[in-house]
This record gives sequence, C-alpha cells and structure tokens, in this order.
Amino acid sequence: MNFTRSEALFEEAQKYLPGGVDSPVRAFKSVGGIPPFMVKGAGSKIYDVDGNEYIDYICSWGPLILGHSHPQVLDAIKKVAELGTSFGAPTELEITLAKMVAAAIPSIEMVRFVNSGTEATMTALRLARGYTGKDKIIKFSGGYHGHADGLLVKGGSGMATLSLPNCPGVPTKYVENTLVATYNDADSVEQLFKSNPGEIAAVIVEPIAANIGLVPPLTGFLKDLRRITKENDALLIFDEVISGFRVGYGGAQALYGITPDLTCLGKIIGGGLPVGAYGGKREIMSMIAPAGPVYQAGTLSGNPLAVTAGIETLKVLSQPGVYEQLDKSTDLLEAGIKKAISSLNLNIQVSRLASLLTIFFTDNPLTDYDSVATADTAMFAKFHQQLLRSGIYWAPSQFEAAFISLAHTDTDINTTIDKISDALSFAAR
Repeated sequence: MNFTRSEALFEEAQKYLPGGVDSPVRAFKSVGGIPPFMVKGAGSKIYDVDGNEYIDYICSWGPLILGHSHPQVLDAIKKVAELGTSFGAPTELEITLAKMVAAAIPSIEMVRFVNSGTEATMTALRLARGYTGKDKIIKFSGGYHGHADGLLVKGGSGMATLSLPNCPGVPTKYVENTLVATYNDADSVEQLFKSNPGEIAAVIVEPIAANIGLVPPLTGFLKDLRRITKENDALLIFDEVISGFRVGYGGAQALYGITPDLTCLGKIIGGGLPVGAYGGKREIMSMIAPAGPVYQAGTLSGNPLAVTAGIETLKVLSQPGVYEQLDKSTDLLEAGIKKAISSLNLNIQVSRLASLLTIFFTDNPLTDYDSVATADTAMFAKFHQQLLRSGIYWAPSQFEAAFISLAHTDTDINTTIDKISDALSFAAR
C-alpha cells in the first residue's frame, strides 16, 4: 500500500496537534508506522487519503454498530441539520431518546445526556458522592472511565497502550480518594470497604472489561459487587459506554441480570456523533440540578444531531434478529481466527463476547489487568503492521477490542480471516 499523502499529513499535523492527533492511540505509537488519514466510510469499509481501502474493525471505537454512513441515520441527520444544529434549548428529540434508553436499560428511570463518556462517568461519581455524603470511590486496575482527574489511576485503554503510569498534572489530592481494586476479585473490593469503613460512595466498573482488551466478568463477580455495595450503603455504577447496546439491547446489566444504581452510556447512543449519558433510579437522579443540588451542565448536551443519530441507531437495533446477526458474524470470525492460531501452533488466544473480540498475544489465563499485561506487545505490533498493509483496519493496541458491525458481510469476514492468518504467520517469524 502507498501511504505518501498520509505521511505528509502526519508530519504537518505534528506541528499543530500534540503528537499529530486529537486522541493518543490514533498516533500508532505502540505499533509503529504512520496512521492513515481517513476521508470516507461506507458500510464495513473506510478509505484513506491515498485511496487505500480497509475492512474496518474499529468502527469509530464502537459507535458504528450499523456500519459507516448508514442511510437511515444519514437521512435523519440531514433533515434535522436543515432545521438547525443546536439551540441551547430543550427539544422533543431529547425526550424521545430518553424514553428509548429508559425502556431498554433495566436500571434507568431518568437519564441526563452529555457530550462524552468522560462527562458521564465524571458526573456519575459526583452524583454518587453528593447522594451518599461520602468521598471515596473504588475503581479497578486497568479500568478506563475517561480522562477525569480522579480516574487516571492505573487506567487502561490509551494509558495502557502507551505504558503511562499515573498522569502528570493530576494533583495528589484529586486521586487520594480513588481506591483501586482488582477486576474479577471481589475479595479485593471487600478489603477496601473494611479498610475504609463508612467512607466509600461508590464502586465504578466496566461490567465487561474492554479497555484492557476484552476480559469478561467471572461467574458471580458482578453479583458480589452488587451485594457488597448494598451491604455498605454505597452505589454500584456500571460504565456501559462500550457494552451498552453492544452486547445486547439492554446492555451488560440485562445480559447478567444485575441492576446497578447508576449507568454510564455513550458511543452507540449517539450513532457516531459525540454523546454520553448517565442515568439511574429516579431518587438518585433527582439530585441533579436543576431538580437538586448536584451541578452539571453542557452547552451542546442533547443536541439535535447526536440525539437523532442515536434514535435512528436504536430503532434499527430494536428490530428482531439484529443481535443474532451480529453474533453469527462474530462466531464466523472467532472460529476462523482460532483455526488459524491452531494451524500455526501459536501460544495466543481469542477473547470474545457478543460482537467484541480481542486477540491476546499471551497464553496466560485472562482475568484482570496484570494477566493481560503479560501479552507480547512487540509481536502484536508486527501483527498489526501486516494487517494494515493487507487492508484490515484493526485497533492499534493490544489493549483494545475489535468491533463487528451489521455491515460486515461473510465475504468481509472470510477475507479478514485469511489476512489475519497471514499476519499471525508474519508476526511469529
């Protein structure tokens, strides 16, 4: 493939944007090479400035579950845009999407829309502290809940990708009330509650860890979190920014039958436009201004474009057979990758749940951040470089998941399996 134009753009971008990008993982620092600059997306494909075509498994990091440029979503956005892109005033569209979210997600009676997952998690924690009158929160090592100051402790996603420890610029006092437990280890959570009696406002968790690569919860782990938080008068917050509407229409909480006190959403509910949301029990959400004293605001929150894209996306996802189709495509991809791994006799593995999938370059059991950190990132980098050259756009990090969309066809999947087999062989040399 030719990357001449992308190389020139990346060189220019570094003069004006830190690292040449507006989000760290996009710079390809952990995998090497130059990030292709994209100009177009259609269905399962994206196209760069040099005319290269890729089968896309990033899908804008998850939101594009319908694929790129879905006609129903685009048509609705165009009609709304002609009426105005933002008013800074209420619209009926916000009510429509709020009702759809509340009907789908078991824990949500009321919801507040914001502009990003970071805003959602940051405010959910503020709300938890305001509601309980306590200051400390528990998160999990490797859990990434956005870049709010108090959450940049042992984070996953881009922080894990770039091997960053805790973040410079975050005062110690901002994180001294953040306690870190081990994912899939309920005993570590109980110990923190015992060591900090009456001080913990909430536990925030990705019910399905997807920012250290995909690591599903062990049987009973989420149930234990629900029990522990109730016993200690603390709130349980599910960060379903990735899993919400991805692993099923009701998210991870419907899949596992666990009802958290608050839920954070993003990505899919904006259909590819900037969005976030947090919601939960009416009693708790009534603490949010102007109904209550916990303040949060946003100029573009609930803007007509993002809300419309979310409405149209959820309309498609609510149709019968949609998630079965996603599962079928992901089944095909998973089986093909495992067959390639077996034929090459490699000590690597595939972690998969619903339409999320990660190839881990380690044979250690995968339960938490420490176990996934044993992965061979140098081997993954070679694998990624070869995939990119062959026209497969895979997440440029060992610690991210691949996303399968409704636009991926069997032909796309079978082509991808062949290319992955070749890339694994190349990486193993």
